[in-house]
Amino acid sequence: MEYARLGNSGLKVSRACLGTMNFGPAGGVGVGSCEEADARRIIDAFLDSGHNVIDTADAYTGGESERIVGRAVRGRRDSVVLATKAFLPQGSGANNKGLSRAHLTCALDASLRRLGTDYIDLYQCHQWDPETPIDETMATLDGFVRSGKVRYIGCSNFTAAQIVESQWAAEHGGGTRFISLQSQYSLLARGIEPEILPTCERHGLGTLTWSPLGGGVLTGRYVRDATPDRTSRIGRLLNSPSPLARAWAKDLVTERNLDIANEAAKIAAALGSTSTAVALAWVRQRPGVTSVIIGPRTLDQLAGNLAGFALDLPADAIARLDDISAASA
Repeated sequence: MEYARLGNSGLKVSRACLGTMNFGPAGGVGVGSCEEADARRIIDAFLDSGHNVIDTADAYTGGESERIVGRAVRGRRDSVVLATKAFLPQGSGANNKGLSRAHLTCALDASLRRLGTDYIDLYQCHQWDPETPIDETMATLDGFVRSGKVRYIGCSNFTAAQIVESQWAAEHGGGTRFISLQSQYSLLARGIEPEILPTCERHGLGTLTWSPLGGGVLTGRYVRDATPDRTSRIGRLLNSPSPLARAWAKDLVTERNLDIANEAAKIAAALGSTSTAVALAWVRQRPGVTSVIIGPRTLDQLAGNLAGFALDLPADAIARLDDISAASA
């Protein structure tokens, strides 16, 4: 099993990270299409195969994702790198969201209760809060680390400038610095390459990259001029009552994205592999990527995802994928 040091820290994480956004019934953020029995089988198989990092968030499926993860890792908690996030609303009150001291203090205690643990290995800001001074946020997170409730801190979906500002605030205040960033990265979405990845390297952040399969487009399941199956992820989004969900799905199934998926499928066929494995291997082999977040809903999907962490793409395959995905990346 291959492990990597997460940023400028001594924390070792597996190259695969188990994302749990879909664990539990529908509610809050997340599709919520994986019931607890199936979720626990996925978690057990993931950990039994040697991988060690699991990522959740307080908003995933209305908090049920954290509860499921907590129950699943009970008995081997110390061997798991447990990561969760806070920012999104946890109530209707004015102080029930964001990165203020008031909200983060309540959010952390609630996550600890749902997870059934005394500490969180990696506590992350789910997104930037323009309404809270960053020095307040960083001082609050430093207090969590000093209390022993949190061991390391990270951020998610921050820009390069926001990362620099956060690290400066921590250093200026003599506090704890971020060791990680969660950010979207795939053959379809390479926007973090010019500024964000170099900034992470300069400022001591490892990366946990999400949506490596481009919302499922890179699995090869979707073909040009064919209506997506209603049971597929894109199919569910296209038939969602939410205009934002429908728009997001349409933005995924574009001519450019389907061309990239088709190239990945050709390479997979030549290698005797799958489109899923090829897409995941490409992300895993990118400079600056520490761990890749996968989000399986079944054991078969987990096995198909993990195949991408055993596949080393040859240089010519990487060059072909780089070329076709570079335009408008």
